Amino acid sequence: MAKDFITGRKTRFGNKRSHALNSSRRSWKPNLQKVRILVDGKPKRVWVSARALKSGKVTRV
Repeated sequence: MAKDFITGRKTRFGNKRSHALNSSRRSWKPNLQKVRILVDGKPKRVWVSARALKSGKVTRV
């Protein structure tokens, strides 16, 4: 589910590093919103990142 319909952003993974340089896995998730947009001329409910909405890459219906 965690994938942006417009830009394809997904969950990114990396390491959490403590002061003692112990590492454990962590993740960064995109800020996804479920919105209605026009896809091929028809309204559709999809997951879009807040960044794509703010930048104007997509307009709501």
